[in-house]
Amino acid sequence: MPRVRTAYVCQNCGASASKWSGQCADCGAWNSLVETAAAPTRGGAARAVPGQATRIRRLNEVEAESAPRVACGMPEVDRVLGGGLVRGAVILIGGDPGIGKSTLLLQVLAAVEGRMDTLYVTGEESLSQVAMRAQRLGLPRLDLPALAETSVETILATLSASRPGLVVIDSIQTLYTEALDSAPGSVSQLRECSAQLVRHAKASGTTVILVGHVTKEGAIAGPRVLEHMVDSVLYFEHDPGSRFRLIRAVKNRFGAVNELGVFAMTDGGLKEVSNPSALFLSRHEQAVPGSVITVTRQGSRPMLVEVQALVDRSMIGTPRRVALGLEGNRLNMLLAVLHRHGDIALGDQDVFVNVVGGMRIQETAADLPLLLAALSSFRGRPLPTDLIVFGEVGLAGEIRPVQGGEERLVEAAKQGFKRALVPEANKPRKSVKLQMEVTAVSRLDQAMNVLA
Repeated sequence: MPRVRTAYVCQNCGASASKWSGQCADCGAWNSLVETAAAPTRGGAARAVPGQATRIRRLNEVEAESAPRVACGMPEVDRVLGGGLVRGAVILIGGDPGIGKSTLLLQVLAAVEGRMDTLYVTGEESLSQVAMRAQRLGLPRLDLPALAETSVETILATLSASRPGLVVIDSIQTLYTEALDSAPGSVSQLRECSAQLVRHAKASGTTVILVGHVTKEGAIAGPRVLEHMVDSVLYFEHDPGSRFRLIRAVKNRFGAVNELGVFAMTDGGLKEVSNPSALFLSRHEQAVPGSVITVTRQGSRPMLVEVQALVDRSMIGTPRRVALGLEGNRLNMLLAVLHRHGDIALGDQDVFVNVVGGMRIQETAADLPLLLAALSSFRGRPLPTDLIVFGEVGLAGEIRPVQGGEERLVEAAKQGFKRALVPEANKPRKSVKLQMEVTAVSRLDQAMNVLA
C-alpha cells in the first residue's frame, strides 16, 4: 500500500509545515500545529488550463441597485445588520459559550417565520434540546423547521429540496465534508464547508447565518479567511456577571460597521433595551469625585456612558495604570499630556479607569472625560451631575473636535443634561436649538478650569 504522507497544519492560519514545532512560523501562534493527512499529489508538472477572456464593463454602465432587506422583527438586530436581512448574505456570529447565540437566533427565526421560510440546523444539540429551549423561551411560534445534521453534503441537498429563505447553522465548527479526511473543526474542514455554504447562498439567494466558536482571546476560532469569506461578522459581548448583552458588527458589506445592539438576558430570552444610555449611567444621588459622563458613538448611535477614575497614592515602586473599557497605552499618553500641559504630576499615583457597564470605547472622544475624571479623583472635587464632556486631547495640549458633535449634544439633552464641555470646533451652530449651556474649549488648561 502507498505510504500516507502527513503534514502539520496550523489551526489558526492554515499554514502547513513538514514537522511539528511549538510555534507557527507564519502567524506566531503557539501549540496550533496539528498532524493531518496530506492530500495526494499527482506526479509530474501541473498542466496549465487555458482560460477564456470575458467582457470588461465600466462602472457607469452597471446599474447600482440597493439590496432589498427583510426586517427580522427585532429592531436591535436590524440596526446591527444595517436595516435587516439581505437575500444571499452570509452572516457569521461569534461569542463566548452560553452568552445567548442560539437563544437569539431562535427568537429571530420565530419572528421571521411567516414572512419567509426558515430552517434551523443544529450540529451541537439534539432536536429535543432545541425544542425544550423554544418552549422555555415561550416563542410565539413553536412549529419552526429544524434539522440535526453535521454533513455539509446532506445539508446542501436538504436546502436545495426545501429552498428556505433563512438558514441558521449552529455551529460551523461541527460540520464536515466527505471530500476531506480531517476531523470536524479543523482548518481545512472549516474552509471547505464555509466555501460550499457561501456558494449555495449566492446561487440560491438564501440568507445563511453561521454560528462560530471563539478562542480564549475572544476571536472567532478557525482560519482568518473565514471572516473574509462572509458578508457580515457579528460579535456577542458581555460583562461577566451582568445580564446585559451587546452585539457589535465588525464587518458588514451591506451597512455600517461598529453598530451596536443592546439586549438584556431574562427568563424569557433576550429582550431589547430601548434606552441603552440609561444602562451605563450610575445616576449618583449627589456628585462624587472621579465620575464624568461622556457621549460615545457606537456606529450611528450616540450613547451616554460614565467614565470613572480612581487616583490613589501608590504603595509600590512602580505605580499601576489599569484601564477597563479603554486602551491602556492611551491612558499612559494622556497622563503624560496632563503632566506636561496641565502641570499635574501623577507619577507616584495609582490610576484606575473604568467604563461603567462593561462598555468598550474605541474612539478618541473619551480623552477629555478620562483626564477630567482622573483630575477630579486626584483633587477630590466632583463635577456637576448635569454635565457631559467629550473631546480628543492632542499631544500639544489642544482639544480637537470629534465626529457627530451635534448628535451627541442632542442625545445628552434628551437624557436631561443641562451643561456640556466640548471642543471649540464642535460648538453647535445657531440653527441648532438646545436647552443646555455649552462651553467650548480649545486647550487643556481651559477645560481644567471646570474643576478650579
